Amino acid sequence: MSRHSLPRRALLGIGLSLGLFAALATPAQAETALRIGYQKSSTLISLLKSQGTLEKAFAGQDIKVSWHEFASGQPLLEALNVGNVDLSADVADTVPVFAQAAGAQLAYFAQEAPSPAAQAILVREDSPLRSLGELKGKKVAVTKAAGSHYLLIAALAKAGLKFSDIQPAYLTPADGRAAFENGKVDAWVTWEPFLSAAQRQLPTRTLADSAGLASYQRYYLTSSAFAKAHPQVLETVYAELVKAGDWLRAHPAEAARILGPLWGNLDPAIVEQANARRSYRVGPVRHDGLGEQQKIADAFFDEGLLPRRVDATDVAVWQPEPRDGQ
Repeated sequence: MSRHSLPRRALLGIGLSLGLFAALATPAQAETALRIGYQKSSTLISLLKSQGTLEKAFAGQDIKVSWHEFASGQPLLEALNVGNVDLSADVADTVPVFAQAAGAQLAYFAQEAPSPAAQAILVREDSPLRSLGELKGKKVAVTKAAGSHYLLIAALAKAGLKFSDIQPAYLTPADGRAAFENGKVDAWVTWEPFLSAAQRQLPTRTLADSAGLASYQRYYLTSSAFAKAHPQVLETVYAELVKAGDWLRAHPAEAARILGPLWGNLDPAIVEQANARRSYRVGPVRHDGLGEQQKIADAFFDEGLLPRRVDATDVAVWQPEPRDGQ
């Protein structure tokens, strides 16, 4: 053996040491955070959360899912716009319009098919109001920027009235119900499951629902930056939303038993009625399918409720990879 050579055991030890050093010096693969914003009434996302579905779907992919609850759609999209969450559970069709007007860099990544029966204008059973035209001068509770807000505008227009012809009371669903129940407002515009809960628990009458006035589609959103950087994450979430919607329609009673406690211990019968009025058919969003979004934007601007005109198609749209049958 040459005096300059090393025994095999020494070379093996050096090799192992170098390998260990390399492993320590190489940074671990960065974990991707998936922060999901939702509301208490976010049906399909609530099902996925309660079953740990997304955590299972992303197991082994270095993706950490976290959940962040918001009281309504507006603060949820504000959080999305400033980067505090990555995905938004379903919000009413009106909410992205307000976000666009505020300059938010949003991307649509899924939508639920129209559910016009899932929102309505209620009056008390003994109310003298019998037509939309009789809302003139009346105090009406409505949640600002919610789908019910557009329903109210469209209903008033059908009756030949402007939004300025009523006295709007901008209230959350809970506060709107309290004002309605205590006679502080003449009418209340709301959506499911608050609608079914009121109809089953209070003496009410439906002045009008959305049929012929508003399609009431609900959209799932992300930021344009996240959509560009993480298309495979969206692919997985989209696929699980489709499956959750299919499962709910096939198992309405079981879904109601799961969702009731998540929705403030609502009676499963109320939840099942509310869900029967929603389509829960999840599909892709296309620019040429945003026509009603433009109508919504124009209606809000014309009533002085948006600070500027909005091009509803000037927004990013992510689409899933085509599947068989699509």
